[in-house]
Amino acid sequence: MATQKDQQKDAEVEGLSATTLLPKLIPSGAGREWLERRRATIRPWGTFVDQQRFSRPRNLGELCQRLARNVEYYQSNYVFVFLGLILYCVVTSPMLLVALAVFFGACYILYLRTLQSKLVLFGREVSPAHQYALAGGVSFPFFWLAGAGSAVFWVLGATLVVIGSHAAFHQIEPTDGEELQMEPV
Repeated sequence: MATQKDQQKDAEVEGLSATTLLPKLIPSGAGREWLERRRATIRPWGTFVDQQRFSRPRNLGELCQRLARNVEYYQSNYVFVFLGLILYCVVTSPMLLVALAVFFGACYILYLRTLQSKLVLFGREVSPAHQYALAGGVSFPFFWLAGAGSAVFWVLGATLVVIGSHAAFHQIEPTDGEELQMEPV
């Protein structure tokens, strides 16, 4: 526990603390803890993209073994690849940026309104979940016009291609206690 605190202090000195790297908008809770765990278990990017570690699998068995082991070993790296593809998709689509701005703007307005007083429609108090559903309903036409459905499928397809290719062609990292296996000649 003490070594973890020392590492955290060293990282804070370098300006790399979890509080500065994680967005302030992520509430402390399950989402933040999950993202911090992913960040803590990320493998070095140098070994992740090392071109000398890529080769064609010899047979279907080795391909399946590489897929299973690399997805498990580089799981956190793949999460950040996925998030990077989402960010790329959003940044390169101006209409999607507008749709997201409308959605988050509506959510922010609802948030500010609930701080002042409870939202009442037709004599009934509207719960926060219903308010955010209303924000989604208001911004749905903007997402429709922006082609958010095709963007979702593009991100999923690109993620499968990138992660599948990496997992299939990247040589398996040796694990502790695993001996080298020799193939019969």
